[in-house]
Amino acid sequence: MRKWSRLTPFFDYPPEIRRVIFTTNAIESLNIGLRKLTKNRGSFPSDDALLKLFYLARRNISKKWTMLIPDWKAALMRFTIQFEDRLPHP
Repeated sequence: MRKWSRLTPFFDYPPEIRRVIFTTNAIESLNIGLRKLTKNRGSFPSDDALLKLFYLARRNISKKWTMLIPDWKAALMRFTIQFEDRLPHP
């Protein structure tokens, strides 16, 4: 119950936006995949080596992302209405 105040603002958004927010599983999946790569390696010879490893890993992980975001058009309409000052206009 301590974190209830952090959760309740989520319910202020309309259902279309809540569905899109809830589909952040792809981001979490990417983070887990990158963590697995670095967990067993002690160190990297350079920052560039790590960036190259992350680039290749992201490319391979993203091949598994085939699911589209459900009702994206409805969510985009709600984003446009609710956050019109933040979205670029065509």
